[in-house]
Amino acid sequence: MSKVVFYYFPVKALGEPSRLLMAYGGQEFEDRRISKGEGWDEFKPKTPFGQMPVLEMDGKLYAQSYAIARYFGTKFGLAGDSLEEALEIDQNVYLIEDLRAEAAEVAYECNEEIKEKKHADYEKTVYPTILDKLNEIIVKNNGHIALGKLTWGDFVFAGMLDYLKRMLRMPDLEEKYPAFKQVVNNVYSIPKVKAYADAAPATVF
Repeated sequence: MSKVVFYYFPVKALGEPSRLLMAYGGQEFEDRRISKGEGWDEFKPKTPFGQMPVLEMDGKLYAQSYAIARYFGTKFGLAGDSLEEALEIDQNVYLIEDLRAEAAEVAYECNEEIKEKKHADYEKTVYPTILDKLNEIIVKNNGHIALGKLTWGDFVFAGMLDYLKRMLRMPDLEEKYPAFKQVVNNVYSIPKVKAYADAAPATVF
């Protein structure tokens, strides 16, 4: 296998789906966790787009979290058996991204007054619509993000759930939507994934 280095911050967030996928596929990789500040300031100019995660394979750098996750999903047989199946996975993954993007708009707002107003608004008018639709999809697919079976979309959702809960300010999200926990269990119960998760550094999100 190629020499692989994976660069991301010392959190799960957008990097964890690819870490989980590499664990699933038995892909050995150097897990380079770079803290904000001096380490990131030094590395940032070397990245393709000035952001992480970044995947390095045999000296070449690749960026964009979903592109990297899709790559490993395809490599390890988790990207569907046809273009239409791949399209369904992409469609549902980007619904997850819609939720993340809406929540990030609030979470990374610098003005605290505006942030609190946005959160109060989105909590009523934005988040429930997307969460209800995601729940409907997962229930329909028997605890999976698409196709009624394990796909790379499950790894995206499972890897990012703690991050989403933090940004949404919904620590009890799985209590309202038990199907969400099914996706997490379907991923983390895989022996290689569990072994990785058990050995990985503890993070809040």
